[in-house]
Amino acid sequence: MPPHLSADRSAAQPPGRGPVDSLISQTRRLKDDVDAVRRGTPADTSDPRDRWQRALYDLALHQLDDLDEYLAQLRDGPLPVPAEPSPPTTAPAPRRGALLSRVGSAEWNLLTDEASWSGELYRILDRDPAAPPLTLDELPSLVHDEDRPRLTAMVTDCLVDGRPIDGEFRLSRPDGSVRTVHMMGEPVLGSDGSTASMWAVLRDVSELRRCRRAVSETRDSLHHRGQDAARTGHRLAAELQEAVLPVWRGSLRLTRRGPRTLDVAARHLPSTTGAAPGRHWYDALELSDGTTLLSAGALTGQGVGVASGMAMLLGAMRGMAMSGTEPGPLMACLDRLLDATGQPALGSSLCLRYRPESRSLAWAQAGHPVPLLFRGGTGRALDAPDGIRPGATPAVPHGQAEETLEAGDLLLLHTDGLVPGRSGAASVRRLAGLAPQFTEARTAQDCLLAVLREFGDGEREDDACVLVARVAP
Repeated sequence: MPPHLSADRSAAQPPGRGPVDSLISQTRRLKDDVDAVRRGTPADTSDPRDRWQRALYDLALHQLDDLDEYLAQLRDGPLPVPAEPSPPTTAPAPRRGALLSRVGSAEWNLLTDEASWSGELYRILDRDPAAPPLTLDELPSLVHDEDRPRLTAMVTDCLVDGRPIDGEFRLSRPDGSVRTVHMMGEPVLGSDGSTASMWAVLRDVSELRRCRRAVSETRDSLHHRGQDAARTGHRLAAELQEAVLPVWRGSLRLTRRGPRTLDVAARHLPSTTGAAPGRHWYDALELSDGTTLLSAGALTGQGVGVASGMAMLLGAMRGMAMSGTEPGPLMACLDRLLDATGQPALGSSLCLRYRPESRSLAWAQAGHPVPLLFRGGTGRALDAPDGIRPGATPAVPHGQAEETLEAGDLLLLHTDGLVPGRSGAASVRRLAGLAPQFTEARTAQDCLLAVLREFGDGEREDDACVLVARVAP
């Protein structure tokens, strides 16, 4: 059959051999480089990441094979299509990875009702080369039942509306397997403007689709495995945080040795966005000398490693407080500990020591929100002593502040994020606004419930802790 032109296309001359030969050489060098790296990837492994990498290398090689052969065809020019195929005695098996060796062409003449197939198309469609080519009406008989309507619609749109064909369908092969074919074609118009014939190029893309499925499946496997690991880490971090934080619920009265006790209540507020817990803490502990340790803190990062770092810091703080270390020196010791261990880094902490016999409070902070003191129906932030984030500069000493409390005073300790969307002075103003409710409350637990009513139900990007300590009359 003579060559034809689409109604809206003109013949294009192939480029010179020199530039195309250069592109072919570059393509083949790249293929060799990719194949060299691919050979270093395990071919059969249970690790989804290795399978994903291997599949991507295979897919890249397939695409480079295609590019190599396309460029070779461009360099050599179009080959004539025989009017009647002369197939070999036995069809050669397709070379794995050389997808362009399975490209066939066809033309269906609507005026003479004749069809012309290339020899390769017979092999792609598993047809006997001695048999006549199928007509457009017969072609769907080879196609998978689910894909027949798609092929019929593509052919109809091409013949009736002049739309180009560009789509895929599956072939049901005699051995029960399935082959995927990509079809591209256009109508050829006669002198009167009507469709005279239709030509198409059909390509076996089964191996290409297999590689893409392998890439997609291993990517999904890696994604699910990552999700499982994240859920496991989230659970372990939550369990570790729960194990380390004080186990008491409701109010805790400290100390039991005199009338000037502290009534303490605290709560951990989890994130509403699913962020991993384990980086915020609070603590209240009666020490052997009758004083009370109050603390709060936070670490940067998330996960089990941060939760274990929080447990380490909290245990170190308790141990140093038990040995009589005051808050200022205690913060400096934490700095040296972080510097020696290398983790966690750049957290914040707050340490208070309350002496009930004198109602005196000594405290120090390291990059942490300062406590709020509520007295006489008003609330204010305590004046902060010098202090930077722990682990930032171990050689810098930490200041220590002193405050004398009165009966009925309320201290509020919190970590960043307690007031959603607010920090610094804005957060202090919102918390200070709770003073009237605290005045009416009788216990620390009542005060804590007032905080939770105000700030406990909103969206929270990160977890937070709050602790209230009320000086008993």
